[in-house]
Amino acid sequence: MMLLPPMNKVFSAVFAWTIVAWPANAMDSALHAGLLKLDPQTRLEQRCDAEILDRITRDDHKYRADRVVAYAFATPEMGADAIRSPGAAFRSKGQWYRLKFKCETAPDHMEVLQLRYRIGDEIPESDWPKYNLYN
Repeated sequence: MMLLPPMNKVFSAVFAWTIVAWPANAMDSALHAGLLKLDPQTRLEQRCDAEILDRITRDDHKYRADRVVAYAFATPEMGADAIRSPGAAFRSKGQWYRLKFKCETAPDHMEVLQLRYRIGDEIPESDWPKYNLYN
């Protein structure tokens, strides 16, 4: 995975928060326009991250997912229109959990065509610094 220049990191962090703050399934014109401003790889990652957060929260009401880190335990495998992350993590209600996922999008990375995920164990707070997880 390539490293982003500092300004792109700031934009990506702010943009990721904006995606999380949007109501579920609300791909309105502002969100759509924001995604289109991103380079294709970042758009793929951000679109899949937003979909994962939405699906976890929608599929199991005990979670309220608000952050996902695709590279917490392993480097994600990137394809032209897909990302596979066997070592991801997500945060819900201040607690982190292991996560594995595969997300495939349309070629423009705006529509998620397929998403499979598996939630793993809770990550002990004592391990958070080791994996750059924070609350």
